[in-house]
Amino acid sequence: MIPGEFTYHRPASVAEAIALLVDHGDEARPLAGGHSLIPMMKLRMAAPEHLIDLSGVADLKGVSQEGDVITIGAMTTQAEVIGSALLTDKLPILRETALLIADPQIRYVGTLGGNVANGDPGNDMPALMQCLSASYVLAGPDGTREVSSRDFYEAAYFTALAPEEILTAVKIPVPAPGHGYAYEKLKRKVGDYATAAAAVMLTMSGGTVSSCAIALTNVGDTPLFAEEAASILDGSTLDRETVKKAVAAAEAITMPASDGRGPAEYRTKMAGVMLERALKRAAERAQG
Repeated sequence: MIPGEFTYHRPASVAEAIALLVDHGDEARPLAGGHSLIPMMKLRMAAPEHLIDLSGVADLKGVSQEGDVITIGAMTTQAEVIGSALLTDKLPILRETALLIADPQIRYVGTLGGNVANGDPGNDMPALMQCLSASYVLAGPDGTREVSSRDFYEAAYFTALAPEEILTAVKIPVPAPGHGYAYEKLKRKVGDYATAAAAVMLTMSGGTVSSCAIALTNVGDTPLFAEEAASILDGSTLDRETVKKAVAAAEAITMPASDGRGPAEYRTKMAGVMLERALKRAAERAQG
């Protein structure tokens, strides 16, 4: 189908974009890569009267490090994430995850900010951001504020982002040297959303887990930060029984829908399988 009529805006600054959102209120929508919004507009499930294209805002692009924090501009594309030497060196799990998103054509246009901001539980980056303890910089008419990724997601397509705000950047603490990481994703075909996926970040000392973070993708209305499962693994050697308990704790917080990817029970079990695989690969990397 063809989208309804709308007025197209291409602001050159964050301030200009926010002013447009304030002026047009509920009738305006910001546009990042467009892979979520444009299909909704074609189906007439979204019909904004004003479309605010953020691709002309140079300040929303780029990757930088200051101290122990890496900042990624919201309009940085997945392809730019994959190609960033800084991210490959400091946050290799970002590259690993971005390579599992859709296909190269989409990754050249799709943005990190768009992936994390719209609240789609099927998107891959939100769970990873929770695993990385990332925070989001939100800019609005009253200034900027930071919201933890673990507090940002409220329900499917509902987030802490106010109507007159835009997400401008993602801030991620630099992980400890020698950390282990993995993002395991089960999907029906290349380019598909996850049937279930798991992100793991951990460090090990003397053969035992000294820190661990786990998050799950597309097995609930929001990305799921599996805090209890990670706490079970802390101090363990990742022995079979402890991993089994952690997997059970992670599965217990899932609430997937039955859909074309499989019945709910299957998707829950696949989340557990993905977590086991991610733990094994992360531990191997942490141990060199």
